[in-house]
Amino acid sequence: MAGQIPDLVCQERTGSGKGAARAARRAGMVPGVVFGGDADPVSIQIPFNELLKKLKAGRFKSTLWNLKVEGQEDVRVICRDVQRDVVKDLPTHFDLMRLRRTSKVNLFVPVEFINEEEAPGIKRGGVLTAVRPEVELVVTAGDIPEKLVVDLAGLNVGDTVTISAIKLPEGAKPTIDRDFVVANISAPSGLKSADNEASDDEAEVAAEE
Repeated sequence: MAGQIPDLVCQERTGSGKGAARAARRAGMVPGVVFGGDADPVSIQIPFNELLKKLKAGRFKSTLWNLKVEGQEDVRVICRDVQRDVVKDLPTHFDLMRLRRTSKVNLFVPVEFINEEEAPGIKRGGVLTAVRPEVELVVTAGDIPEKLVVDLAGLNVGDTVTISAIKLPEGAKPTIDRDFVVANISAPSGLKSADNEASDDEAEVAAEE
């Protein structure tokens, strides 16, 4: 199931070149351009504060966006670059690329854990640790998954879940070329303390003998 693609609302920008870009910045906008997809490039702009908020939220360049520009059809885009001021490190220009439904893109997909109540390790007080709450995948733009699902049923303390145990969408693959850990169930602190005390007692007995 494809996830909800967030909107990126921009305005069409009149004129091009450095003069038009400077005028946009003076008006509190960040100039940009959208290109690719067998269509002519279009000059756009977005309010500075809006872009800064999205940049601070993270994953701006690895998120598939639904670009909305008044008077034009919505189009799926991905950010290819954000230029920044070398002194202030604030955005001064951005480049977006149109995508076809068959285009391949790198995206972070959230991981959802189900059936915790059916995991013996968690029933014993074990702690679920999401090593990777998001996994970066190479996916087709038209088939972006909303999430990856991890079934915890039957897992015990000490068990791990690797990426190979998770069913991925058709045509998707991780960007990391190895079987990495996504989550694990660790022993509760009380159990660890009891185990350590038991080990200490055994060591004392052995020393006395």
